[in-house]
Amino acid sequence: MSTQTDERAATSRFTRGRLAFRYFRWRRPFWAGLFTILAGGPILYFPYAHVTLGDLTIRMSTTAGAGSLVIGVLLIVLGLTMWFQPHVRVFAGVAAIMLALVSLVVSNFGGFFLGFLCGLVGGGMAIAWMPGQPASSTEQDKQADGQPPTATPGTGSALADFDSRAPERDPVPGKGAQRAD
Repeated sequence: MSTQTDERAATSRFTRGRLAFRYFRWRRPFWAGLFTILAGGPILYFPYAHVTLGDLTIRMSTTAGAGSLVIGVLLIVLGLTMWFQPHVRVFAGVAAIMLALVSLVVSNFGGFFLGFLCGLVGGGMAIAWMPGQPASSTEQDKQADGQPPTATPGTGSALADFDSRAPERDPVPGKGAQRAD
């Protein structure tokens, strides 16, 4: 046993896994996929559930149990699609909303509104999610120096590029360059 220790900062597997998961989560509509996967659970479960109270068995099964199975499985697949294929997030979001609406009629009021609400929230979040733009190296240097970042495209006033005066009108064809107003 030595009294000297290695001065390198050793990162644990847990820390590396946590950072890898954070990177995974930031680059895709993670919460939208999670809500959509959670929407499939109640829609799948309730039509096939058996609740036993003493000697009394209550079954929630409906005649549309196959429809509930299909809707629940599709919602889970759409949630996984949002995670692993984020470029099809708009399609997956619209499909999740449509399936959640159909589950109201087909599957015990959309899994007693639990699956329905999770499906609507997840689909809406998937449609609204946009991938972020990485900051340029000059912006990162300015922020490290404590300087405020400069305006980036898409920020500020839409009227900033316009002059205060009206642009000159083009001559009307056939009248020539001189025309009487």
